[in-house]
Amino acid sequence: PRKLAAQWAAQRVAEEENEKLGDWVGYHFRFEKNFSDRTQLLYLTEGMLIRRMMSNPDLRGVGLVILDEFHERHLHTDLSLSFLKHLQQTSRPDLKILVMSATLELEQLKLFLDDAPVLQLNSPLFPVETHYLTHSQKDEPLSRKVKEAVQTQLKCSSQGDFLVFLPGLKEIRESETELAELSRSHHFKIFQLHGDFDKEIQERALAPNSKRKIILSTNLAETSLTIPGINCVIDSGLQRTASYSWWTGLPSLTTKQNSKASAIQRSGRAGRTGPGTCLRLYTLHEFETKAPFDIPEIRRADLTQTILERSEE
Repeated sequence: PRKLAAQWAAQRVAEEENEKLGDWVGYHFRFEKNFSDRTQLLYLTEGMLIRRMMSNPDLRGVGLVILDEFHERHLHTDLSLSFLKHLQQTSRPDLKILVMSATLELEQLKLFLDDAPVLQLNSPLFPVETHYLTHSQKDEPLSRKVKEAVQTQLKCSSQGDFLVFLPGLKEIRESETELAELSRSHHFKIFQLHGDFDKEIQERALAPNSKRKIILSTNLAETSLTIPGINCVIDSGLQRTASYSWWTGLPSLTTKQNSKASAIQRSGRAGRTGPGTCLRLYTLHEFETKAPFDIPEIRRADLTQTILERSEE
């Protein structure tokens, strides 16, 4: 679903197959593409997939479409799956669909896909030790809670990098300011990871560094990306959620609690390459009362633009 993930996944597969990126495997997202007539495996963002289906309604030349990280339930995710199912039932019965995620809401999905078979792959997982606040600290500034969590982990471990999940750019910058003095005294570097940043800035955050790193990120790093060296995740439990204001008639972004599925995805980032720790900046009770999954965007967004784009076809 994300540009950076599409590019890095394509690059990783090309390296493993000893192929030049853009030949057998490539990627395509807004304002950037790297593929050719020889490309057989193409990584796309969801929006680009929708565009392709509009320009090539039968998806001629495509045998399999994989929808990864489906649990995020973006508007384009659900639209894509609906269009693909329609194709299967009409002009493309030969088209294959694969829906993937580590945290899937299986029952409803199986029902929609006419009882499709379920493949469960159990990969080896490194243990992640999870810690909660002993009491709720909702009134304390988030940046201060982040600093306290970093200090706690620095006392426990002298190795490994940090990945801090924050709802948006404002909280990222506030946390960077709060951590500035600590970074100088403990000799670590602070990086920011946000979807609006230039690709070069994002790549610097993900690249290995000689110093210990703290990456302040939105949920951009929640799925799809494996960042080498991360063994501690600090989860604010918050995210920016796109919605639609029926009062003003305008789209809006609000800060809300994330779901259990999101919290599980975030903690898993600490155990991708070795044993890790997850520090949740909320209590165990607050975790247990979270919604199991996020509300799908298609149920909370204004669909006018989507309908107009479809009508343009």
